[in-house]
Amino acid sequence: MIYLIYGPDELARSEALTTLKQTIPPDLADLNISTLDGRKLKTETLISECEAFPFIAECRIVIVHNLLKHQKAGKERDTIRDYLTRLPQTCDLIFVESETIDKRNAIFTYLKKAGKLQECTPKEGNDLLCWIAEQSQQLGVTIEGSATRHLIDYVGNEGRALANELDKLASYVGHGGHITADHIDLLVTDGQEQNLFAFIDQLSQRRRDTAYGSLRHLFADGQAPTYILFMIARQVRILLGVKEFANQRMRVDDIAAQTGQRPFVVRKALEQVRSFSHAELVTFHDRVLELDHATKTGRITPETALEVLVVEMCH
Repeated sequence: MIYLIYGPDELARSEALTTLKQTIPPDLADLNISTLDGRKLKTETLISECEAFPFIAECRIVIVHNLLKHQKAGKERDTIRDYLTRLPQTCDLIFVESETIDKRNAIFTYLKKAGKLQECTPKEGNDLLCWIAEQSQQLGVTIEGSATRHLIDYVGNEGRALANELDKLASYVGHGGHITADHIDLLVTDGQEQNLFAFIDQLSQRRRDTAYGSLRHLFADGQAPTYILFMIARQVRILLGVKEFANQRMRVDDIAAQTGQRPFVVRKALEQVRSFSHAELVTFHDRVLELDHATKTGRITPETALEVLVVEMCH
């Protein structure tokens, strides 16, 4: 079977991928699951991994990250498209795309007909409110309606960011506890806005020594390295979105409406974006994705990836 998991909601993508990987017994996973970087993938490598026979299992899984987004039209893509029609039954091939993809892509067109697709987009409106309530219940706590809206005001609708904040809030109020708007102000505003975003500010200002010191403090405070990397990627995407409006003398509220961000986020981004050219932001964005993939495939630890990123962004 062939799967495509795509869209900007990293948490939803991760959960969907985890569900599929659970079809392989944990003690056999290392021998029957392969992860490939689609941006550098050669056709012969993909075919070799898919043709490999599963070890003491009925099926093996091959995961390919970000192939459709980066692969250009041509012989290589056509060859992969043709190979998909003869994928062995002993292999589940999973394409994972972290960004918007061209739905005219020949591989996407085939997957839409012959594969199983799951689009992962951030939740909105009542769906988002219900999801937060459900996540809170799973953590053994409840959350006030006003607190839910307060949390969204600060964090937005990024699934991973919300999940991390809810986990922190649940730990604070304890099992059976009740999350209020005061808890949001105490933990979310202080923890995220003042500490994590201060670190990102220092990165945007290229203050290497200060940023490195803040990073060590974030580690010491228990902030998850994967979450810090996620928030950096989010901020770089925001800066890219704001950059094109930075020289047009548009009102902050108008830029917020155009980019889908809250006004206070836009104000901060307008200050930060002066430090970067558009080309630099694109380079940093690609580098964050590359390091994120490296952490997921075990080629580098999240802590080391962040330290490398500080050096590169502040160079």
